[in-house]
Amino acid sequence: MKAIECHVDSISPFSDTVFQVRLTPQEPFDFVGGQYLTIVMGPEDKRPFSIASAPGSKQIELHIGAFVAESYAMQVIEHLRSNTRISIEAPFGHAHLRLHSRRPRLLVVGGTGFSYAHSMLEQLVAIDDNIPTILYWGCRDNAGMYLRQRAEQLADSLPSLTFVPVFDEWQAGARHGSVLDAVCDDIADLSDYDIYVAGRFEMAGVARERFLAQGANSEHLIGDAFAYLK
Repeated sequence: MKAIECHVDSISPFSDTVFQVRLTPQEPFDFVGGQYLTIVMGPEDKRPFSIASAPGSKQIELHIGAFVAESYAMQVIEHLRSNTRISIEAPFGHAHLRLHSRRPRLLVVGGTGFSYAHSMLEQLVAIDDNIPTILYWGCRDNAGMYLRQRAEQLADSLPSLTFVPVFDEWQAGARHGSVLDAVCDDIADLSDYDIYVAGRFEMAGVARERFLAQGANSEHLIGDAFAYLK
């Protein structure tokens, strides 16, 4: 991990509540798909966000969900809007892509947790990976699935990748219900899989309980949130 100064290249809305941020680091740094950085707001205030771009990218992409004007995330957006240069610290996280593993993969994400999966999928496309991989992305509605078209493009680019969008609210022609229910309904025995999880802490906690009960191996249940959950 090191401190790096970045130029704020752009802040663009994916939707009313999700922003795409692009940064150019003053110096390149190595990371693996699935790792994260922190934006330095102050000496004791460093806020984590998944790196959405692929390893080796000259520009760093973030997906920041900011739902309330005074929210934790919106404060970061306002900080970025007010400064052409910011400081980050990177990389962090042990829940990164296990390229050495030959086990099939499940990527189970909610909301802007897609940014975590996006970095890994971009890396898999770049190396033309052939291990069966299923992305389950759960959102409340179509508006929340801010990069659905990109997820579909990634699945088209990588024959080994299957994309399963799941919506909390009914959407015409789409899978409806909990993303965790969808995984457990589709796969009766999870013991063979490397399972990557990203989303709200509450979602990660429930996912761990349900997936372990359905045969998942704890050593192959991967998510940075798990280190903070009892």
